[in-house]
Amino acid sequence: MRPRQLRDLTDDELQRRLAETRQELFNLRFQAATGALENTSRVKLAKKEIARILTVTTEREAKAATR
Repeated sequence: MRPRQLRDLTDDELQRRLAETRQELFNLRFQAATGALENTSRVKLAKKEIARILTVTTEREAKAATR
């Protein structure tokens, strides 16, 4: 998901998306450990999406603190 799309989401939607992506990353790591993972690049994409979500969350918190 693009950062612009993430910024359009509400806080609750962001938190839900973060939980879903973390669960997906857990499942991907489990598949990698068992040798069932076919697309290894998906792990990297999941990590990037988590970082993007956390960045948007941090931006919102900083913006709220300056008000």
